Order: sequence, then structure tokens, then C-alpha cells
Amino acid sequence: MTGTAPPDPDNILLTDWTGPFGGVPAFDRMELDALKPALESGMANQLTEIEAIASNPEPPTFDNTIVALERSGRALSRVSAYYEVWSSNMSTPAFRAVQGDMAPRLAEFESTITQNSALFARIQAVHDTGRGLGSDHTSSARLRPDQQRLVQVIYDRFARNGATLEPDEKRRYAAIEQRLAALHTRFSNNVLADEESPAAFLDSDQIGGLHEAFVQAAALAATSRGRNGTYTITNTRSSTDPFLTFSDDRSLREQVWRAYYSRGDNGDEHDNNAILAKIVGLRHERVRLLGYDDYATWRLENRMAKTPRQALDLMDAVWPAALARVKAEVTDMQAVADAEGSGITIAPWDYRYYAEKVRQATYDLDSDEVKQYLQLDNLRDGMFFIAGALFDLVFTPITDGSVPVFHEDVSVWEVTRRTDGAHVGVWYLDPYARPGKGSGAWATSYRSHEAFDAPVSVLGSNNSNFIKAAPGEPTLVSWDDATTLFHEFGHALHYFSSTVDYPSLNGGVRDYIELQSQLLERWLLTDEVVGGYLVHHETGEAMPPELVARIRNASTFNQGFATTEYLACALMDMRFHTTDPTRLDPPTFEREVLADLGMPDQIVMRHRSPQFSHIFSSEGYAAGYYGYMWADVLTADAAEAFAEAPDGFYDKDLAKKLVDNLFAVGNAVDPAEAYRKFRGRDATIDALMRDRGFPVP
Repeated sequence: MTGTAPPDPDNILLTDWTGPFGGVPAFDRMELDALKPALESGMANQLTEIEAIASNPEPPTFDNTIVALERSGRALSRVSAYYEVWSSNMSTPAFRAVQGDMAPRLAEFESTITQNSALFARIQAVHDTGRGLGSDHTSSARLRPDQQRLVQVIYDRFARNGATLEPDEKRRYAAIEQRLAALHTRFSNNVLADEESPAAFLDSDQIGGLHEAFVQAAALAATSRGRNGTYTITNTRSSTDPFLTFSDDRSLREQVWRAYYSRGDNGDEHDNNAILAKIVGLRHERVRLLGYDDYATWRLENRMAKTPRQALDLMDAVWPAALARVKAEVTDMQAVADAEGSGITIAPWDYRYYAEKVRQATYDLDSDEVKQYLQLDNLRDGMFFIAGALFDLVFTPITDGSVPVFHEDVSVWEVTRRTDGAHVGVWYLDPYARPGKGSGAWATSYRSHEAFDAPVSVLGSNNSNFIKAAPGEPTLVSWDDATTLFHEFGHALHYFSSTVDYPSLNGGVRDYIELQSQLLERWLLTDEVVGGYLVHHETGEAMPPELVARIRNASTFNQGFATTEYLACALMDMRFHTTDPTRLDPPTFEREVLADLGMPDQIVMRHRSPQFSHIFSSEGYAAGYYGYMWADVLTADAAEAFAEAPDGFYDKDLAKKLVDNLFAVGNAVDPAEAYRKFRGRDATIDALMRDRGFPVP
């Protein structure tokens, strides 16, 4: 791949962002026809920049090599923001065709950079000699700690991705990367295709047990599909979970459950099993080229866990307690079913339904009662309150149209510092489900913080899949959905709190960056949020103390289910990536691993293998899904620090330590060191076990 195509000044996807706040994406003007040439031009432009760095006749220094790399690829970064919006928020068959073509080419492009021998030689020279910023390019001014870490991060990025290989090995490595990119895309699009097919269409006599707001939303979903007078259960978690929790029709629950948990596993054109097997095999082959025994060993080398064994030790410590709790939960549910004279044995499509009955009976806690206090707009304002109280951030709506959006449902806010009014960035919120939008919830940034030339405006986005309420009605969400909303906002606060100089030091290692998001969940039930923002959507009255008490009392309820469905995924992920993939048959492998683990018959993995997009639609969480629990150990421990602080979760001194050490520094500081600076010690598993109501080992 060579850098030959000149930038097209008329391609809106390539042009510098204009408008307020240092420029914002022209989401209202993006056209799909422009995407492919924009990507091609962006790649070519960056390769020209890379060649200039690699062929620089001056001796390599931090400034002319490492910093120059940080400056490269600006045009492609702008195009990538549009690409990701199409991929995650606005996918169409036309886009998927472009994506299928460009994904392997983007992988080839990345390999061309990481395998540039002259470039890597310069990076290695800076890494090995510590050459700094000497004005004569020969002296070695000492690098700051963050600059030293940046050098290490970039060196590892290249060394761990084929830069040290022999020419023949490099070519094979690059070919594997291209093939994997294509397979990841196919896997993701297959899941999306299955999600676009509704799980069920219901008639008016099939909605027993479902709450009115859900029924209204299901009617709207049916109308949008040309099925007036019926009700659509979409094949997404935001629709299927409440249906499985409240529908009185067991046969329909089974139908919806099978549709959802069979995504990617229907033996049709969207079946992912063969693709999954190829992905695992190619990942294994690729890391073997680098000298590693298996993919997981390669993946965890630069993460907090360091080795698969340490990750497995954590999961193995929790798994037996989770299974024991599931056994107790199933016993309680079966007793309710027997008392009803149902004549059934609890099956996976019954778990949520009877768990809800047990919750109501044991804790006098009705999920629908709680939902009346969980209005989306109020929850958002509660998050803004926390951002101000702990993070010194103010969110002000932008309503003049100066910041374009890609869909009418998207809203934007300016983010400023509360203490001095300084501009920080722009926050986008895309809250509602729609066809072509990825399922679940996520956060992303269109432009991350940097300050090595000058501070830039951070552009961050939160995305959810709430079922949009009928016109004039408030959007009410479940307790789990409210928790997820706070979780993803934690990622956004991580973006906006950054003080790092170099963009490559934003974020952090995968088993650490969930700490910031999981920790923010803990503020949802603080008195300040409850009293000010968890108010009844009709009366405006705050959630009563006795209901809050019931929610807190039930906080460990159903933790057997929640922990087991998650841990099964994490353990399966690790097994896929520590096992010889020769002759791998995914359905058989999944069954055998779960049987070996003693997986209860009443529960399935939260994400079954053929739909496990976290690990098979990209490599972001591959051999890394354990990271949610690893981060949860840190989260539970950090939450106890706030619980013990003089002013609790709003203690100013502890909040400052939190922001300074766990949010602002990104990956500029080793995460283990950063956590010790916050807590004064390493985290232990004890707080996690207490948090879930499990015995402390």
C-alpha cells in the first residue's frame, strides 16, 4: 500500500471540521458515497506522513519520531468518526457493503505502518536510548514520566504487532490481519441482521402481564414495520429482557428467548459458527508467529492481570459462590411456580419471570413500581449533578443547531469547568433504539483530549437503546437500564476529565478502564440523586425512603444469575483463546466447556458464542471479557473508600483523589500505581464478595 491519492478538498468527510469549539463533525452533511474515497485518501495521506518520519535524515528523537507519530493521521481520524457512526448508529446494507470492502484494507493499512522497518528502527532507538528533546538532535534531555510511558506504549504497539518479524512472517501476519478484519465485520453484521428480524409479533390477546409503557412502545415498533394493530418484540436486549420478565405467556417467552439467544446460530446465511472458528484459528496462528503459546498470553501481557492464570484465579474464586447462589435462586423460583400449580420445571425462559415474582414476594419490590421514578431526562440531569459535584463539570444544552447531529434523536451539550467556566468539550447523547443501530449501550469519542501542541475540545458520545415512549409520554427505564446509563456516562467523564498531553495516552488498559464506568453506577442510589432526580413521572415526588430501602435490601438479589451469566462468558472467552483451535467446532466446544464448568441448566451465557460481539466483532475485549470482573474488584474496593469517607460519596477530598488519580491521568500512569495512589494500597477481592452477598474467602 502506498500513499499516492491526494486529498479531495470537496469531500466533506475529509475537510477540517468547522464551526464552534475548534470544529465539530459535519454529521448533517455526511454522504455514504463519499466514505470510501475519503478513507482511501485519509490512509494515503497518513502513509505519506509516516514515510516522512521514517526517512527523516536527522537522528531519531522523541520529538521527530514519537511526537510526529502522534500528529499523523488527522484526516483519517476525522473520516473514522463518520465511519464509526455509520457502523454503530446508522448501519444500512449499503454501508455494510462499503464496510466489507474497506475493513481488510484498513487492516492492511495498519500493518503497513506497524511493519515499516525504518519507522520501527527509529522508535526502537528512542526507546532503547531514551533520546529526548535535544535541540541539536543528539543530546538526550530527560523525558518526563508520561513521555517515557508514551514511548513504551508506542514501542509495544509496534513490537507486539509484527514489527520484529522476518519479511516472510510479516507478510503472513499482515495477511492474517486483513482476513481477521473481514471476518470481524461479517460476524458483527450477521448479529445485526438477526437483530433486525423481530423476535415476535403479538396480538392484543398476547400481552398479558406486560406494562402499559412497554405495550405502547411495542405498538410503535409494530407500526414502524407496517404492522398496525399488533405489537413487536424486537430482537434486542432492551425489548426481550422486559418481555421475559413480565409476559405471562410461557410459550411466547420461550419463542422470544430462543430468537434472541439463537442470533448468529440458525444455520442460515447469517450463521457465525464457521466464522468464529476461523477467527480463533487465525488469532492463534498470528500470535504463534510472535512466539507466544496462545492468544490470551499475548493479549494479557500488558494488562493488569498480566497472565491468563491470574485472570482465571480471580474468576475461579468467584464461580463456586455464584453457582451456589443460583441453586438457591432456582429453589426459590421453583417453589413459587409449584405454589401456582404451573406444573413446570424452571427453564431459561422462566428465570427472569419467576425471579421477578420472588423479588416482589421477598423484598416487596416491583420492578414496574421502581420504573415510575426512572425517567430518562431526570436520570440524565442526575448524572449532570454528579459531574458538577465531583468532577467540576457543567453540561449546558446546545439548541441553536450550531453542532450538527446525525439523527433527530441526538442531542448535544457543551461541557465546561464549573470553577472557571473554561470550555472542555461537547457531549452527544443518542438514547433510543432504531433499525441499523447496534444493540446495547456504549460510549465513544470523536476527538480525545490532547495538549502537546494546544488543548483541544473533547467530543464524547453516549449511546443507548431505550425503547422510545409514545409521543407526549416520558421515557421510563428499568433499574438495570438506569445503572447502565450511569455506567456509560462514567466512560464519558473519563474522556472529559483527561489532562494527558498525548492522545495515545488517553483511555487505559482494557481490564482497568471499566473501573471508571462501574464506579459511577454507585452514585445512582445516593441520597442526593434519589431526592433530586428519582422522582415520580406523574406526581414529581421523590422516591420514598421505604422504596429506596427495599431497593438497597434487594441489591444482592439475583446476583447468582447475574454473576453466572457474565462469568460463563468470561470463562468461555478465556477457553477459546487458550485452547489449540485445530478442528474447533464452536457449538460442541461451547457445550463441553459449559458442562465442564457445571453451568446450571436454567441459565445461558449472557452472550452465546455465535453472538459474542465483544470478542468476535473486533479484538477490543478478546481474551479480555474477564476485565469487567477485574475492574469490579477495584470498583467495590473504591466504593468502600467513599462509604467510609467523612462526607461519604460526596467527600470533596476523596473526589479530588479520584479525579486526579483514576480519571485525569488516562494511561499516562501505570494503572496499578494509579490505584495505589488513590486508595493507599492494592485492592482485594473481599469488597467484591461482600458487594454481591457472597461469602468472603
